[in-house]
Amino acid sequence: MTMLSLSDVSRDFITRGKTIQAMAGVSLDVSAGEFLTVVGPSGCGKSTLLNIVCGLLAPNIIRTLVYDPEVILMDEPFGPLDAQTRLLLQDQLLKLWDGARKTIVFITHDLGEAVALADRVVVMTARPGTVKRICPVPLERPRDLFHLHDDERFRQTYDTLWDDLEAEVRRAPA
Repeated sequence: MTMLSLSDVSRDFITRGKTIQAMAGVSLDVSAGEFLTVVGPSGCGKSTLLNIVCGLLAPNIIRTLVYDPEVILMDEPFGPLDAQTRLLLQDQLLKLWDGARKTIVFITHDLGEAVALADRVVVMTARPGTVKRICPVPLERPRDLFHLHDDERFRQTYDTLWDDLEAEVRRAPA
């Protein structure tokens, strides 16, 4: 069952008198209970995508879980954390998700995090952001995040997505 559907979504911003197209023609369906991550260069519209869906800034994870929503929107929640704390919180998030199977749309710049957490990863192009690739993650659940990086399927998925993401990061305006 589709929980969230976007069809040909675009968004422009006016900054210093110039129109900047943040996203162009993004179409995406997210299934109920799916864990979807979105990656792309800075400024490609990842956070704009979430803001369009929710209309507000995403609440923090604890407050979100208390309200028991059907869809949880997370915009780089582990970004400022050290690597070990990030891994512990990612593991805790997956355990909570595995129990509740809420639909999650998760924004990150960390491709390893995206592959480790998601059922599918969306790669966005440089501005204006469009969907370049939607890649299923061929890893069964539950996942052992502490050893996942040793899995050949993880590495193959990461490498495939990195080729797409690297090209877009190099194209993105500084």
